[in-house]
Amino acid sequence: MNRIHSSSMGIMRLAAIAALLSLTACAGMSTQDKNTAVGAGAGAVVGAVLTGGSTAGTVGGAAVGGVIGNQVTPKK
Repeated sequence: MNRIHSSSMGIMRLAAIAALLSLTACAGMSTQDKNTAVGAGAGAVVGAVLTGGSTAGTVGGAAVGGVIGNQVTPKK
């Protein structure tokens, strides 16, 4: 396994674990707040994978995912 692929997998695992642990604290959050958190977590993982684990890609992905998650509204 090459070094970049191994690094990306490690970042993905860490992000997934952090997301799962942080979502347990979402009981008092609004739906919009939860969507923002999930979007940021998913965006961070996608950004890390697409940029080979770069910090800028991870942070950028989290920012974009958070904005998208914030704007998503559930159907009523």
